[in-house]
Amino acid sequence: MSLEKVLKKRTQNTIDKFGKDNKLALISGHDIFSALRDDKVIIMTCNIRIKHAVPGIMRAADELDAIVGYELARSEGNLQGGYTGQTPYTFAEMVTDYANKLNFQKPFFIHADHTTVRNTKPEEYAVAEAIIKAAIEAGYTSVSIDASHNEVNDNIAISSKLGKMVQDARLGLEVEIGEIKLLKEGGALSTVEESIEFIEGLKKNNVTPDLLAINNGSKHGNYAPGEEVTIDLKRTGEIYEAIKEYGVCVAQHGITGTPLELVGQFADYGIRKGNVGTEWQNVVHKHLPQELMDDMKKWCAENNQDIKKATKPFKERIDNIPEESKKAIEEDAYGRAKAYIQALRAEGTASKVVKALAK
Repeated sequence: MSLEKVLKKRTQNTIDKFGKDNKLALISGHDIFSALRDDKVIIMTCNIRIKHAVPGIMRAADELDAIVGYELARSEGNLQGGYTGQTPYTFAEMVTDYANKLNFQKPFFIHADHTTVRNTKPEEYAVAEAIIKAAIEAGYTSVSIDASHNEVNDNIAISSKLGKMVQDARLGLEVEIGEIKLLKEGGALSTVEESIEFIEGLKKNNVTPDLLAINNGSKHGNYAPGEEVTIDLKRTGEIYEAIKEYGVCVAQHGITGTPLELVGQFADYGIRKGNVGTEWQNVVHKHLPQELMDDMKKWCAENNQDIKKATKPFKERIDNIPEESKKAIEEDAYGRAKAYIQALRAEGTASKVVKALAK
């Protein structure tokens, strides 16, 4: 009965896309993070570059009664398919198809990660706007606006305008201050002062995000052998203490490769959403047929590209690997997802959200 009440609170865009009679508990990110704001838990949100990891992740979420999000960044999947060959439409259909096949009844959300606006040129803004419109139409329930490459005032202006679109659709909203890049690569830790200025600027424009992504020393992608993880939790906690009065929590990017014992501490510092992306790519690559993996590596060498960029040109072959390979990926993803969910303290979050939304 409680779940039936939750289904009635789904956003209009998901009803328009999937029909009012569907039973998918595809819930607004805003509702999820509002319900969990004061709990020291982190919701794992998975960048799914290759679909075969999804069934294992969903099985783990079902078994551990956990909310999990599924996301795709602008670079990974835009209207032209990004480097994974997925668009917002095909990504949402892929995730929801698995949910239907598995009869998955726990709440979950679909998130547009890193909808990047790198400068103030109208054409750059127009691309981001088009991606957000497509995400809403495709049935996404949460959006990240990343204008962190810009000065704070421009970031406020861009994030406010695009954020209004997201809030009007009643979706979850994540924004970003401080481009996420390692300090040794030219990045700079986000500060308390700029975080307050940013959130207050958005609020003056009647936009209040659910989550703020910051640069706290994490990186995107795999850590090199022996490379030190340099996430500054002290700075993270200081920023959280400064912004929590606005109802905003912290989103952590770049978790892949971070020791799980460290990941387990994140929730104590105001982090409520944790992005895990490259981990699932690694799991899939581990179990791909050797001939396919060799061809992908050869393509990368010939084109001077990172292995992730081979996803799109080899998508048809990857999608159609033998069933035994798919099953091996599912089992590996299931085990890894359980470990992450437990480390992030997310067990039981699905029931917490259902209870909160059923009131």
